[in-house]
Amino acid sequence: MAHFTWYNKHNLPQSNVNRADTEHHVPLCSITDVQLRFLVPDDLTEVRTLCQDWFPIDYPLSWYEDITSSSRFFALAAVYNLAIIGLIVAEIKPYRNLNKEDKGILPDSMGRNADIGYILSLGVHRKHRRNGIGSLLLDSLLNHLTTAERHSVKAIFLHVLTTNQPAIQFYEKRRFHLHSFLPYYYNIRGKGKDGFTYVTYINGGHQPWTLLDHIKHYVSKLQHAGAVFTWISTRLRQVVRWICHKTVSRFNFAH
Repeated sequence: MAHFTWYNKHNLPQSNVNRADTEHHVPLCSITDVQLRFLVPDDLTEVRTLCQDWFPIDYPLSWYEDITSSSRFFALAAVYNLAIIGLIVAEIKPYRNLNKEDKGILPDSMGRNADIGYILSLGVHRKHRRNGIGSLLLDSLLNHLTTAERHSVKAIFLHVLTTNQPAIQFYEKRRFHLHSFLPYYYNIRGKGKDGFTYVTYINGGHQPWTLLDHIKHYVSKLQHAGAVFTWISTRLRQVVRWICHKTVSRFNFAH
């Protein structure tokens, strides 16, 4: 993973670069030029402007207030030249509280006591795409959710428009796989749009078993049992041969 710098927005050194200057970015020379920090309330206007440009969904003002102030969210910004050029917003939910359309990601036996990560949003400024910023943000979330204290989080999922091929390809390269099709899941400018659910598993989580998975499991058990039976039979034959050999040896010695 590439190196980056964490910093606190409220402890920035003084700079002569103003907001107008930061809007004219040059292409990144290195991802090491990027800094990561969590969103703060002062970011609300900037984040709202970016999201309105990046995403077709019109989020309410309360959503921006929540992600820039509530500790409930993992809301991480990638910053370049003091301007936000990418962000990821996610949260941890109890699996049992998921909406009906999101159930079935985990087996029922695992889901009863499990948590699950949900990516609400991941975006990068169009001038800085294909520089590894999205991967950097996603890796930061994965690292956050795969620590020992978050072992209860068994999967990470997200929703994406079926027409958003760049996002779908990005997630598939990062080992997310298609879980379900959601017809008319999105309401965009008054029109229903189809969506997909994509999932990746972490911390020992796995998808519910299909009939084929059960068959493979029991075949494996039978094969293992057969191997054990073969081993026991071989040992028994060796013991019988040893006993016979000792018996014959004693008989010959007696005569």
